[in-house]
Amino acid sequence: MSKVTVVGAGNVGATCADVLAYREVAEEIVLIDIKEGIAEGKALDIWQKAPINQYDSRTVGSTNDYSKTANSDVVVITSGLPRKPGMTRDDLIETNAGIVKSVTENVVKYSPNAIIIVVSNPLDVMTYQAHLTSGLNRNKVIGMAGILDTARYRAFLAEELNISGKEIQAILMGGHGDTMVPLPRYTTVAGIPVTELVEKDKLDAIIERTKFGGGELVKLMGTSAWYAPGSAAAQMVEAILKNQRRVFPVCIKLEGEYGIEDCYLGVPVILGKNGVEKVIVLDLNEEEKALLETSRGHVKEVMNVLDKLSK
Repeated sequence: MSKVTVVGAGNVGATCADVLAYREVAEEIVLIDIKEGIAEGKALDIWQKAPINQYDSRTVGSTNDYSKTANSDVVVITSGLPRKPGMTRDDLIETNAGIVKSVTENVVKYSPNAIIIVVSNPLDVMTYQAHLTSGLNRNKVIGMAGILDTARYRAFLAEELNISGKEIQAILMGGHGDTMVPLPRYTTVAGIPVTELVEKDKLDAIIERTKFGGGELVKLMGTSAWYAPGSAAAQMVEAILKNQRRVFPVCIKLEGEYGIEDCYLGVPVILGKNGVEKVIVLDLNEEEKALLETSRGHVKEVMNVLDKLSK
């Protein structure tokens, strides 16, 4: 029986569980949270709409009882705190790294063969933390960022061109944040290069909007997004459990690809039943390489903060 655990029953985690159930990605979906009753309540709510939306996936909730998650095929980690006023970046890293470390320890205790998808922020360094803690191969500990970022990029392009977002394919690389590297050269509209359809100044503006897409939503709502991030994580789970071998940008530890060692960055991969089946290495031009190097430097700096905090 296929089984998925989503750790963290906040907005992102609950959305992920809901999408997984609605799409019948797994037979059982476990939602777990540290807050009493939250996971149980949201899981029950999702299950009670199954007769309305016509799905059979069973959702169950648990308050911090990881034995309920045993033998999960995939575990999605959304746990963590948002950055609060007066909190430094280092404070946020230390707090969330502690949470992700504890969660990962429990995950591997009960589901040693699970593939782990990290959604917690700061995304790249939290993927690093989960990988360190789990001791799993790099193909089984990956971060969700690129699918979300490319979805925003594609949505903005669809709006500009007044077409369906389904027609747009795009690849985006680098860290999750304002140093991400959208690649117009690898962006197409039904096979047509986007550079032939959108003027450079408008395309540049869309790329800038994409880089700060998360911040735009925080300004509007006073909190982080959840529908798109939760759906993006669910799409990764589906690709793995159904062995779809889809090409997605995900955060993974690089081991020589793009000339980069020991850094967690978003790159295009083939995603299937074993997690990352293959890292795809694109032939980047000099400008793209420079942007990726800038992003690498930023992510490595944050990884170094975690290393110092861990000593």
